[in-house]
Amino acid sequence: MAGGFFGAQLASAGEAVVFIARGEHLKAIRTSGLRVETPAGEIAISPAQATDDPAEVTDVDAVLLGVKAWQVQEAARAMRPAIGPETFVVPLQNGVDAASELSAVVGSEHVLGGLCGTLSSVVAPGRIRTIEGPNYIKFGELDNRRSDRTAQLQEAFRKTGVTVEIPPEIHKALWEKFLIITSFGGVGAVTRAPIGAMRARPETRRLLSDV
Repeated sequence: MAGGFFGAQLASAGEAVVFIARGEHLKAIRTSGLRVETPAGEIAISPAQATDDPAEVTDVDAVLLGVKAWQVQEAARAMRPAIGPETFVVPLQNGVDAASELSAVVGSEHVLGGLCGTLSSVVAPGRIRTIEGPNYIKFGELDNRRSDRTAQLQEAFRKTGVTVEIPPEIHKALWEKFLIITSFGGVGAVTRAPIGAMRARPETRRLLSDV
């Protein structure tokens, strides 16, 4: 969902975006475009460029990788033919391992550290819904230096409705989000309750604040 949401934001702002999808989702995007429902209205990207084979995409400046954490290595191998000399990849997974997993396949010079926040889900093929809440993306060089490519991507996102930041220490930012995710995940596993229910009860709210 994250890749589709942030890709649609960039496409809506005039950037050239190719969506990597599969199955009915891909078929719908090719047929009628990608639509993102937001509290402020609908974003429609039509026509939208889409494929299920990253190797078909050439002249790529940046890749926003929105697969699940356990799919990163497989995705890295699939995208390797599309990685040119100046291409860089921004992983958006929860956790702290994605950048190193990508580096092992495509080379560390092609990888940034990255994370995001969006409450989005695929509600139908070719349709993503995001609810009220923070929509942000953070990324940076793995050695925390400032670079032209991070500045250019930051400028591209500034044209969208997404909050964009280059943290002074990207690894610290990754760990900060990971600690939040693990606290909610741990309490959710113990209580077998969704986030809304956990926050609504004083007992589980206390567990979250104590983690």
